[in-house]
Amino acid sequence: MKEPKVQVGILFEPQIEFVLLNPYRMDGTEVSGKQVVTYDEGKILWNGRRYDELLFEPQHEQTDAFELLDVTIGINFHWERKEDQRFLGALKIIVENGKLTGINVIHVEDYLTSVISSEMSATASLELLKAHAVISRSWLLAQIQKNKEITEAQANYSAFTQTDEELIRWYDREDHSTMHTRFDVCADDHCQRYQGITRASTDIVKQAISATRGQVLTSDGKICDARFSKCCGGAFEEFQYCWEDIKYPYLAQQRDSKTHATLPDLTQEVEADRWIRTSPEAFCNTTDKKILSQVLNNYDQETTDFYRWKVEYTQEELSALILKRSGIDYGQIIDLIPIARGTSGRLWKLKIVGTKRTLTIGKELEIRRTLSTSHLYSSAFVVDKEELSAEGIPGRFILTGAGWGHGVGLCQIGAAVMGEQGYKYDAILLHYYIGASIDKLYE
Repeated sequence: MKEPKVQVGILFEPQIEFVLLNPYRMDGTEVSGKQVVTYDEGKILWNGRRYDELLFEPQHEQTDAFELLDVTIGINFHWERKEDQRFLGALKIIVENGKLTGINVIHVEDYLTSVISSEMSATASLELLKAHAVISRSWLLAQIQKNKEITEAQANYSAFTQTDEELIRWYDREDHSTMHTRFDVCADDHCQRYQGITRASTDIVKQAISATRGQVLTSDGKICDARFSKCCGGAFEEFQYCWEDIKYPYLAQQRDSKTHATLPDLTQEVEADRWIRTSPEAFCNTTDKKILSQVLNNYDQETTDFYRWKVEYTQEELSALILKRSGIDYGQIIDLIPIARGTSGRLWKLKIVGTKRTLTIGKELEIRRTLSTSHLYSSAFVVDKEELSAEGIPGRFILTGAGWGHGVGLCQIGAAVMGEQGYKYDAILLHYYIGASIDKLYE
């Protein structure tokens, strides 16, 4: 196959302003300079005419660029803001959900250069960057394939189950497929952070992309669903405990170590409790600032206690937080009871017992969202209750936890340590994606 192109949804607004920095072509006509397109009764209004779709194509793909004005980045994150962004490739405008969608159509390798530059620090080692290039390419090409299939299966797709006693839901990167079916990925952290050529990419990123060009992870002849998170906490989580009930052989239980092979059964409460309260040896068990700076943005580096961490809430804080985050009034919180854990000790079912209501919630991200103002580091935690009243209501809850993120697939901090220790990118990848292969899809 030859190198595919990817369609990236960048912004979704009633009106889109952009600047063609070089002469582009639209239906054979040359266009350049500032343009404004507006949603108008189900059509795109541009230069006094209405269109169903517009495609502005570059005459020189490697160099021609356009600028989109007022792009929202960090959607729903504390640092959400607008900025002007610059892109190579083509610009497609379509009508979707009563708005206009601006889409960048670009070669996969150019897309990856931007993604790796955005996702990873400029200080990252070459082997870590190569590993990241392969997993980003794998996820992207698997996603393009999945989108073709998901439109047919969408009618039957459900991401939650609910009864009077239980609310189990999961959140996945293809969730926006229910709303947007006409591009492959979005440009925000929801998929992979993509900012075009707004920020210059470094030579080492270009080198990592070039050295792994066309390479993907495969298993049983299919491209792997190459997940990754910040810090697994010393043990890998399995896919089915975070998302739908599918068991992928390459996303399996394992310890994040080459020197200690054995891993206790962390689905058992006694073992999980012991594991989380101690600090076992693992690649990602590091406080080395030089290594952490390869993976963490400046605003993430304020804390280094994510291999093992603690969060404390008073009764008032916790009951108010859970009400605000879930919309459910449990009254005062009496207990947080672990019901089911995955292979890394991450809870995927947690029972919240209140004076007014009791409910079991899951999966891991639902638990993390409910117990924090943004996201709890992970759902691998144990709970201690203090200052019990005569009625048995705790005055204080202490959560002691392990890891950062869902823990499935590549552990970025562990991979950074492996890179520093001299492991090559293929050894790093095959440590985290068990039994997978690295194959070249195109030259």
